Amino acid sequence: MRYPLLSCTLAVWLLFYAVPGHTSVVEDFNHVERCKDSLYMGTPPRGYLSTNLKKICQRYEDKPRYVTLYDPKKHIPVYSAYTFKKSDGEKHVDFPWMFEPQLATEKGGNNMEPFPQTNMHMNFEDTQAVLEDFSDVVQYERGHLNPDEHQADPLDKAATYTLTNVVPQIREFNTGPWSDHEDRIRKRLNNYCRGTAYVVTGTTTSGNMIRRDNMDRVAIPEYMWTAYCCTDFDHNAPYFVRYKFPVFGAYALNDRINNHLVEVPIKNLEKFLKGKMDVDKNFQIFYNDCVPDF
Repeated sequence: MRYPLLSCTLAVWLLFYAVPGHTSVVEDFNHVERCKDSLYMGTPPRGYLSTNLKKICQRYEDKPRYVTLYDPKKHIPVYSAYTFKKSDGEKHVDFPWMFEPQLATEKGGNNMEPFPQTNMHMNFEDTQAVLEDFSDVVQYERGHLNPDEHQADPLDKAATYTLTNVVPQIREFNTGPWSDHEDRIRKRLNNYCRGTAYVVTGTTTSGNMIRRDNMDRVAIPEYMWTAYCCTDFDHNAPYFVRYKFPVFGAYALNDRINNHLVEVPIKNLEKFLKGKMDVDKNFQIFYNDCVPDF
């Protein structure tokens, strides 16, 4: 992957800390400018028990793009939620990796920004992953939760390249079962979803960490999971596709072996995740399990 030269100078980057801004770490997602439109019925997944998680409205070029629930202790996203855009599946690899100024300080800018080519990132690595965390771990790839292949607009694609939207995935899993499923879902939603498709993709962890300088830095997911919701779909689709609408989910072990991805109904996925995550009995990925109110 190529990393273009960054245009922001150190002086410009420091301006984030000198000028107060409207942070995109938000209390809720109950407004269009706080990424409400990225969520089915404007409602995020419910039932998470931790009070340390940060709600991020991922903004790029002054526009809300998608939602991330982020763990600033484990330095990975718990989930990202986005609207799927019909696309040809082309993947762009020439965008610079970005970070979230709003996680570092309340005065941070409200847009994600490219990593500075200085040691200034040391000022915010306590709250999020940095490029160095992935530099010497050849067995892992930076796996997107909101993949650029599920976006069409170049700026929406660029916005997926923030480290707050990626997790360490075993290379063989990332390039095999996980990549295959992303493409499978892209084709399914391209062909059979007639309205807006909402997607939530997340992780479970079991305590394994990427370490750097003898310190735990980035949690390694045990399982990856994903689900989509599309209430306006092609009712004439073949049955083997139609029964996976309006909502369906999937999960897989983030491993070199035994990493087969299993597609399941949403209730089955939620039941599985309740045994793997710190959530309550009312854990729900989509409002009313993606059953529309009539």
